[in-house]
Amino acid sequence: MIEPSTRDLTSRLQGLWLPLITPFRNGELDEASLRRLVRHYAAGPIDGFILAATSGEGMSLRTDELERLVRVTRSELATAGRRHLPILLGLSGASTAKMLAALDETAGWPIDGYLIASPYYTRPSQRGILQHFTALADRAARPLVLYNIPYRTAVNITNETLLQLAAHPNIVGMKDCSADRAQSIDFLSRRPAGFRVLTGEDAQYHEGLSDGADGAILLSAHLETEAFASVRTLLAQGDRDGALVCWKQVSVLTRLLFSEPSPAPAKYWLARSGLIDSAEVRLPMVDVSAELAALLDEEIARRSPPLKMRA
Repeated sequence: MIEPSTRDLTSRLQGLWLPLITPFRNGELDEASLRRLVRHYAAGPIDGFILAATSGEGMSLRTDELERLVRVTRSELATAGRRHLPILLGLSGASTAKMLAALDETAGWPIDGYLIASPYYTRPSQRGILQHFTALADRAARPLVLYNIPYRTAVNITNETLLQLAAHPNIVGMKDCSADRAQSIDFLSRRPAGFRVLTGEDAQYHEGLSDGADGAILLSAHLETEAFASVRTLLAQGDRDGALVCWKQVSVLTRLLFSEPSPAPAKYWLARSGLIDSAEVRLPMVDVSAELAALLDEEIARRSPPLKMRA
């Protein structure tokens, strides 16, 4: 049975969403750290979670780990009093048939929808992309949020294709990482009513909101979460000067956390702050370099205490 939170996902697909990192320890999913993470962010201004996407190292997770990640997160949200905080599960793949099978396998999991990137490596035509996502949307038991990130997948979803997909009743929004501001602005001006757009470019967060995005999915919001949320709140209130001041206070984090492959820098910070027990990542990801670790330590010390731990 589809939960009520799924049926109204469109209205809730706005604000600040967190692409939660997946904590590991000794090669295994670290459930204790995961529960601590969920409790911490559930007590803050987070409007939804993305699990097992890029920041969550989803492509390194086995199916049983994916399900455990989802169920532990949902259980911990219930304990924290935020049972209906929406969860999107990140899925990606280059085979439509395998993606359809993944949708079938996860249909009964306690999620509210999927975040699905365009097929990577194969570089399909726009017609192929349209047919791929249409097949997935027709099959999925939960709504789909498109993920346009051409610098990872090697193919851009053009605005004409996006507009056709946005007309599908089971496709409710998009994470925009096109890295092309002109394309983003054009789509925002032409999107159908009710179709949500969340920027996924951390360094362009303020810019994306100013252009009309409904919110953001930000790895950087693992740190200084309240400040990132305040940028959007102040803009919504018409306080552009206040929003800009707030943004300048945290924009350095968006550069620092992506100066080496993500999510290793964020995991290092979270481990140093005591929110997770280990900064471990899975190959082919590797730990941060000694040089970046030193820079992160300096920023952690400058912002001390960087995180207010929540029980």
